[in-house]
Amino acid sequence: MADLVLFEQKQVRRAWNEADQKWYFAIVDVVGVLTDSVDAGAYWRKLKERLKKEGNETVTNCHAFKMTAADGKQRMTDVADAEQLLRLIQSIPSPKAEPFKRWLAKVGYERLQEIENPELASQRVREIYRQKGYSDAWIEKRMRGIAVRDELTDEWKKRGVKEKIEYAILTAEISKATFGMTPTEYRDHKALTQPGDNLRDHMTDLELIFTMLGEASTTEIARNTDAQGFPKNKQAAREGGKVAGNARKELEKKSGRKVSTKENFKQIPESRRRLREKSE
Repeated sequence: MADLVLFEQKQVRRAWNEADQKWYFAIVDVVGVLTDSVDAGAYWRKLKERLKKEGNETVTNCHAFKMTAADGKQRMTDVADAEQLLRLIQSIPSPKAEPFKRWLAKVGYERLQEIENPELASQRVREIYRQKGYSDAWIEKRMRGIAVRDELTDEWKKRGVKEKIEYAILTAEISKATFGMTPTEYRDHKALTQPGDNLRDHMTDLELIFTMLGEASTTEIARNTDAQGFPKNKQAAREGGKVAGNARKELEKKSGRKVSTKENFKQIPESRRRLREKSE
């Protein structure tokens, strides 16, 4: 399981390893946080080479996990657990070293708490969105959307749909039927040029609601028709998206306003945001 955490508004990728019950952090992200280097990758490569020559066991024992890179692709990334990071930090002169050590201890403890109480994990995600400037009303819809999406992918897995490629195709079918655009086309519509940008993090409340409706409808149809395999679930995806698409068109007809917008939700002026949230 991989996710992102924030240290002083900077993202640090991490992955939870069930085998040894530890968090592993992307070393290059930590280097970037501590050094503010314009090329943290180059800094880490030079430091890694120097430490290897010195016979540093921490570098020798570092693992590599697949993580999402800045270009959106999964790439092998050097990672270290908390204990290894504490040793590496000693080799990086930085005024942020001590605050980072305290932060590292805190996020490690949080994971132990989340295992005992999963609700804490969702609270952490909410806090990350708040730090990024999202409103509580938007966050609640985004969190509900995550739950709806998880329920759908769990259903696909049970029904013999292959992860990644087939999931992406089915998601595109739902989006096309809901909004008249695939996710790729929707990204172009919103002028999202950074590969790592999450389309749903740029959606307005209504866009999130109709996304949820399309995915929840697909889940319901797949269950009720006992759709098995990719072709049957593709049909269910089209039908589920169509349910949301028809509802969207009806709302647009009654309200006189398009649901799909080129705006990023955070870019909408606060006064208009409050009006939107009140009306929705």
